[in-house]
Amino acid sequence: MEIEVTGVLLAGGKSRRMGQDKRYVLVGDQTLLERGLAVLRSIFEDVLVVIAQDSPPLDVDAHVVRDLVPDCGSLGGLYTGLMQATTPYIFVVACDMPFLTPAVIAEFTSGRTGVDIVMAKFASRVHPMHAVYGKRCLPVVERMIQARQLKIQEMGLDRSLHVRYVTEDDLHVLDPSGRSFQNVNTLADLEVARALLAQMPPSTPI
Repeated sequence: MEIEVTGVLLAGGKSRRMGQDKRYVLVGDQTLLERGLAVLRSIFEDVLVVIAQDSPPLDVDAHVVRDLVPDCGSLGGLYTGLMQATTPYIFVVACDMPFLTPAVIAEFTSGRTGVDIVMAKFASRVHPMHAVYGKRCLPVVERMIQARQLKIQEMGLDRSLHVRYVTEDDLHVLDPSGRSFQNVNTLADLEVARALLAQMPPSTPI
């Protein structure tokens, strides 16, 4: 069980493109929220669920906190997670990622020594919502919020932070298809995720 990293699940609740609260849509026999929470609980001793200030309360057995700063999207959720966590690092994912894999998450958390961020970078595209962030990121996040620069991926450009990138080569055995980074934003995405799950052997870790 990981005790120096807090698992943070961002479950804001806006779901604008889905047209319904995607936290509660089913993929297999679990909701997206339940799937993400189950994986984080299997890895991290401390787990936080971050929701928007105006989100309805979540009916879930977990430590739920509301965004400390409203209307800042995922960057606001990251800020809240960093502020509320008692550990030096957090691992952040969005609740709309149905195929989180413990072995892939371990690849990220194990690479945190000596750096401030561990983030995936595939073909020049970074994935800030499956990443490790250290407390040293807080001043940068605060400046970005104040300036309304809300794209988390731009943190990697800040020279005060040390970033380690996880590449396709690093994950070619653990996750060759990249399914850990797949998310569900639309009804079409949801159908793809359900079809993919139906094709997986029952023993497949997800």
